[in-house]
Amino acid sequence: MSTTINNSNQYNENLENPSVEAFTTESTENTHEEISHEATLYAEPIAHFGSFTVTNALFTSWIVVLIIIVISIAIRLKIKKVPKGMQNLFEMIIDGATNLCNQVTNDERVTRKAFPIVFAVFMFVLINNWMGIVPLGGLGLIEMTEHGKAFIPLIRSGTADINGTLPLAILSVLGANLFGVFSIGLWKTFNKYVNLKALGGIFTKIRKDPMVLLTAPIMVFVSALELIGEFAKIASLSFRLFGNVFAGEVLLASMAALIAYLLPTPFLLLEVMVGVIQAFIFAILTLVYYTIASQDHDEEHDEKDHAEKLAGAH
Repeated sequence: MSTTINNSNQYNENLENPSVEAFTTESTENTHEEISHEATLYAEPIAHFGSFTVTNALFTSWIVVLIIIVISIAIRLKIKKVPKGMQNLFEMIIDGATNLCNQVTNDERVTRKAFPIVFAVFMFVLINNWMGIVPLGGLGLIEMTEHGKAFIPLIRSGTADINGTLPLAILSVLGANLFGVFSIGLWKTFNKYVNLKALGGIFTKIRKDPMVLLTAPIMVFVSALELIGEFAKIASLSFRLFGNVFAGEVLLASMAALIAYLLPTPFLLLEVMVGVIQAFIFAILTLVYYTIASQDHDEEHDEKDHAEKLAGAH
């Protein structure tokens, strides 16, 4: 009987003091509040320095650069005439990569100039791809959002963010054109995209070859397509790498949500191979662009015409 009276008194006190009931309800909601985490197309911010925002993808890219610098310095300090250990391993890798580049360029001179850039790009993309699948999911920040508390991981592959792959693609294509300028000259590189030579040939060749009125505009149009193709290369490089790496991270997260530890294991091994393949494709395409940019098509065309004239003379 006394218990009933006490409960009634407590109920009356709650009616007189609504804040007690609100506090109780809020405490219950906080107890059952969950921390959510969803894979997003954009990289999540983890720090701010004034107007400069540091995302987890950018932070991971900085770590990758630091890893490459540390490895380079470690190898440089231990270089010996008789290679051992890490030096021996990297000499084998570089020797095999150099031979592969020679097969692509068919010119050892081009390989010697382009290889350092291409191999650095390969290492940066490869380590970045692997950083996204390293099991460091517990490292992160908890921030309040509109939908409650959200977990933001500190480590996210820089190549799983379009803001990371797009600059890489721009540097690859822009670097290839600069490589062409240093290899064959500014005028010939510019003439690939704005074929002023074909337009000028209309006035110099029209008497001997009236067909130049038809061929010259076609050549100018083809050169314009070359310029459009440069932008297509940027889109192709950036979106291919971003799409494959981001899809791999989402796949691993989905498998881990179903059955942790067991189910994601074969997919983890698959993503390790995908990371190597994507880095290889990006580096080889960059090398191909460098090779094409270093070729003088005008000289090849002149040599062909000269060979045809000699064959006709004989």
